Amino acid sequence: MLDDLTAIENPFLRGMTAAIAAGSIATIGSGMVIGLVNLKGESVYKTVLCTSLLVTGGGGVFGFVYSKKGKQGQTLANDTMTPPQKTQEMDRSGWQDWRNFVVERKVEESQEITSFYLQPEDKGEIPNFQPGQFLTIKLDIPQQSRPTIRTYSLSDYSSSGQYYRLSIKREPAPKGLEVPPGVASNFMHDRIQQGSIIPAKPPSGKFALEVHQSIPIVLVSNGVGITPMLAMAKATTLLNPQRQIWFFHGARDGSFHAFRDEMQAIAQQNPNLTLHYAYSKPRPEDEGHYHSTGYVDVALIQSLVKLEAEYFLCGSPPFMDSIRTGLKQAGVPDSRVFFEMFTKASKATVEITSGSSPSPETVKSPGSEIVLSKSEKTFSWQGNADSLLEFLEANNVNPDYSCRQGICGTCECRLVEGEVEYQQTPTASVAEGSVLICIAKPKTTKVVLDL
Repeated sequence: MLDDLTAIENPFLRGMTAAIAAGSIATIGSGMVIGLVNLKGESVYKTVLCTSLLVTGGGGVFGFVYSKKGKQGQTLANDTMTPPQKTQEMDRSGWQDWRNFVVERKVEESQEITSFYLQPEDKGEIPNFQPGQFLTIKLDIPQQSRPTIRTYSLSDYSSSGQYYRLSIKREPAPKGLEVPPGVASNFMHDRIQQGSIIPAKPPSGKFALEVHQSIPIVLVSNGVGITPMLAMAKATTLLNPQRQIWFFHGARDGSFHAFRDEMQAIAQQNPNLTLHYAYSKPRPEDEGHYHSTGYVDVALIQSLVKLEAEYFLCGSPPFMDSIRTGLKQAGVPDSRVFFEMFTKASKATVEITSGSSPSPETVKSPGSEIVLSKSEKTFSWQGNADSLLEFLEANNVNPDYSCRQGICGTCECRLVEGEVEYQQTPTASVAEGSVLICIAKPKTTKVVLDL
């Protein structure tokens, strides 16, 4: 009967229906009682009449209130469940290119690193990511002929997925070289403020931790290399706290050590997380905030890590080279060492074949024809450029790029015809039939790119 009431949409009609039903039941029930007990007298009939009227009125009120509550409760349940599901489906299927984010907060983390908290301008849900991945952003910097695209590691991990955090080091001009300071990093520090809008692409990258595995992990970093390691440590603490973690980080002193308090708070939550900080030039006020003087090296790591583990490394090129070499000499297999290094790796040629040409002619001389199918331009490759990207830039064609080392995948484009060869194995995932032009050179006499 209650289900029948909620099926009536008009609340007043529902109330009347409930009142009639309740009054009928009360009248019939009272009549049966009088007949069975054989009660007589005017007072009895007055009592029955009053009771019926009261029950009828109560039924009407109940019918009106019940129908309203039932309908409202059903609506609230739908409102609670449906929008997040729809938004997540939109993110999975819809967010593939640039999406505007608002800088919700800007926080100075150390003398040279500042964090930027980004939330979507459209207020929609954002997909989570694998700790260690990066975000690709686009900046409109004055005096730059086109938007500047950069990739930065995501430095935080939250199960709620309400924001992304980028923690960026201000890059000064290298000492002794006539090279300008980092254009993007200095623009972020100096010009980007709370409320600024930054377009971004979805999180990406192959340098990622599989959180739910059981093998212990050793996270090793220096400088701004701490950013992906922090996300890895935090995600593991949230999702797999039984997993053993060693966290090694090197800094000059406390003023250059970002996220020290944040990591300490994580370690207090996770008894399976061991911290070790090495300061190369500690100050008196740093006393009690670091564990050793000097640099993080393999000897230090081996003195604390006695178990078989996976190693994740991120930092400056000399630091990375030293750790990788030391681990190899210590017998750690390459399959257990993962690293992120946004600098050029050693030269290594890896060839790929793709495109519609059934039997392309291999290049026998420096000459090659580079065709851009979209812009309908053709150039003659002379073999004096380090990559297709560099060659196109020299010819006033400016494709998107960021890392210039096959790591971020920003420069990926479709290879319509011909073959290329890579100077080093790409780190980024490359779709079948596509090519990363930042590390590729033509291999055949004709290469057609979808640009």
